[in-house]
Amino acid sequence: MSPAELDLTADLTTLTARLCDLRSVSGEERALADAVESALRTLPHLSVDRDGDAVVARTTLGRASRVVIAGHLDTVPVAGNLPTRLDEGILWGRGTVDMKGGVAVQLALAAELTEPSRDLTWVFYDHEEVDASLNGLGRIARNHPEWLAADFAVLCEPTDAGLEGGCNGTLRAEIEVTGVAAHSARAWTGRNAIHDAATVLNRLAAYTPAEIEVDGLVYREGLNAVLISGGIATNVIPDRTVVTVNYRFAPSRTVEQAATHVRELFDGFEVRVTDSAAGARPGLDDPVAADFAAAVLAVTGGVPAPKYGWTDVARFSALGVPAVNFGPGDPLLAHKDDERLPVQQLDQCRDALRAWLTA
Repeated sequence: MSPAELDLTADLTTLTARLCDLRSVSGEERALADAVESALRTLPHLSVDRDGDAVVARTTLGRASRVVIAGHLDTVPVAGNLPTRLDEGILWGRGTVDMKGGVAVQLALAAELTEPSRDLTWVFYDHEEVDASLNGLGRIARNHPEWLAADFAVLCEPTDAGLEGGCNGTLRAEIEVTGVAAHSARAWTGRNAIHDAATVLNRLAAYTPAEIEVDGLVYREGLNAVLISGGIATNVIPDRTVVTVNYRFAPSRTVEQAATHVRELFDGFEVRVTDSAAGARPGLDDPVAADFAAAVLAVTGGVPAPKYGWTDVARFSALGVPAVNFGPGDPLLAHKDDERLPVQQLDQCRDALRAWLTA
């Protein structure tokens, strides 16, 4: 095959390896998006549209309901872990988990399912691993919201072939600690803002994250310092220090409630919220979601679990579309240098989705 070709009829291990070896670090998805678009345009049962480096393919069979199945094409930077290698049923390499295994399942089913029981919208989008303002799914929602209209959505993020409902929200805030500058030889004439940052850090160390049940799933919150900065010179008592915190909050909270919680915890300090995204409730009480969960878990086993990290199911939730996370790969291995995928999970996820989409 030429560098721009994908064989959607290949076995899932081969297709996943091919997708991974077509490098697509965030901002460099063009070649992979071209290959995906080209492969999908050969399928007469699909209509294909494109926005930037996002590709959307749809059936128009007049079914009673429509399902969106989505996955992102980009990865975090390669760390000497490409090309992929297969060793005793494990495919190693960047993107195997997050999330080209899921994309391979999508593409294989997009080619195979010419007469699904529901109309399908397949979404392959760019810029998921970077700033939210660049996210390709968010861009589609702004430019072409009708492309995402559906009764239910599945995001093929890695879940270890289990079912994860909803997701936590995320908020970043800067906690500013002020002092008084002075010469370090006369430190008693100033006040050291770095030293005073200990109050912020002690509050974090004493903080107990909440565990909150939402629609039958228990979400564990987290509040942690992720950055700290301060000081201007080695002979100056610093008059300013900033501690950046990241709050992962249960989907029962709004962004405003999350911000209020952080401000209350750091009462006495200036708190600036710099970035936030609402979570998504599990939505498993929706009849279509419940039907999906029953069908998938009949194949893969297990029980629904919460998604602790933020994912784009929150974007579907904001559009009023119930959504879940379901895909191959252990999410704890996402972004790691030793990222790897048991290839049997590819077949598991494909078989579970196929069973539901043809029932």
